[in-house]
Amino acid sequence: MVKAKKNRAFEFLGESVAPGERKVIELEAAKLYTHSPLSIPVEIINGKLAGPILMVNAAIHGDELNGVEIVRQLINTIDASKLKGTLIAVPIVNVFGFIHKSRYLPDRRDLNRCFPGSEKGSLASRMAHTFFSQVAKQCDYILDLHTGAIHRTNLPQIRADLSNPETLRIAQAFGTPVTIDAPLRDGSLRSEAERLGIPVLTYEAGEALRFEPICISAGYLGVKRVMQSIGMLRTSRKKIPNTVIAKSTSWLRAESDGILRTVVTLGDRVEKGQVLAYISAPLGHSEIELVARKGGIVIGQQTLPLVNEGDAIFHLAYFEGDDEEAELLVEEFIEDIIDADLEPLTTGQINTPS
Repeated sequence: MVKAKKNRAFEFLGESVAPGERKVIELEAAKLYTHSPLSIPVEIINGKLAGPILMVNAAIHGDELNGVEIVRQLINTIDASKLKGTLIAVPIVNVFGFIHKSRYLPDRRDLNRCFPGSEKGSLASRMAHTFFSQVAKQCDYILDLHTGAIHRTNLPQIRADLSNPETLRIAQAFGTPVTIDAPLRDGSLRSEAERLGIPVLTYEAGEALRFEPICISAGYLGVKRVMQSIGMLRTSRKKIPNTVIAKSTSWLRAESDGILRTVVTLGDRVEKGQVLAYISAPLGHSEIELVARKGGIVIGQQTLPLVNEGDAIFHLAYFEGDDEEAELLVEEFIEDIIDADLEPLTTGQINTPS
């Protein structure tokens, strides 16, 4: 048996974190109008033994809260003396948005469309440059935690560029029921890091401005499984949940204005021609049916029952094989999460509108 090598001190922003130690370091992102510094809190957990460098980050969109709780639970269960490699935990990237409960930065830009950024660009571009150059570039792997936007919720899912064999491997290790082979989007953290050869998974689950226990537990377990798969933690004998890969997705949009009544929910398998929702006037004298154009699985949907023509209502994933397999995996996945012995949450509940 090859004996594991001892780790080295991890150098970050001029500070040194010795093997077996952990330290919270503030990355200055910008200044407020008062000239008070606004910083991104980063916790470095440097294992005693050598291994990869993994970043787990959340709240690139400041109103996406499930990932913040996933990171909190993760760092409170990691023992640096048993860790191989280095964990970089960043619970809140977009500190401006987090403070204001907003997806965006004060200049109304989406931080996840501004990477790798520029030293001389907009506020968003400068923040992206600081975070990407000072933190992301140091990593061997990145797990980027997200939720749906306001009034939209997502089934727990992984989005990744599966043309990279290592990205595919860790996506399967994460163990969400659905994995989407998603093309890289210019300006995103995932796109720019993958172009440097850093495998990145984007975890999507739940809705903005909520704590949803199933989404949080699923993310926490998925991160731990990835850490086991890349050798940072001791492997578990527990079976990794199967995942099915979706090669394409599309949104089904409202064909009129009105009040929305849905008849399917996240994880449901739908068939071509099936009625997914009704849109009617307040008095209900007339209504139209929202019909699936193709069979698939519901992986995202609008939660607000008031819609305008053209609003995206259902996000459907499509598979080359049998959709029934994906539906069964979703059911097993939810049951396994409920049965798991995890830290309880007393705030919020999973949002599965019907």
